[in-house]
Amino acid sequence: MATYLLAVCDVTNPNENFKKYIGLSGAMIEKHGGKYVVRGPAKEILKGDLLTGKIVIITEWPSMDTLHGFLNDPEYVNEVVPLRDGTGEYHFAAYE
Repeated sequence: MATYLLAVCDVTNPNENFKKYIGLSGAMIEKHGGKYVVRGPAKEILKGDLLTGKIVIITEWPSMDTLHGFLNDPEYVNEVVPLRDGTGEYHFAAYE
């Protein structure tokens, strides 16, 4: 069953490590069979202010197992995720 990862990101320090994170995480998503559906700030906020100034990323995965394969990949966990440290606040959820 298709699975979607939703990330709501409040990037406060887009430093050089964050720029590396963007490129490396994108390559890892592709390597594990994921694809971007949405990536960036809202074109228009229609109601409320929760998403104002936030970046929203939605990726699609073939299954929950493939998503977990990505999230638990030792290269992603040990080399890519640490690049995000100190760059903002991130919230993730998976949906089927």
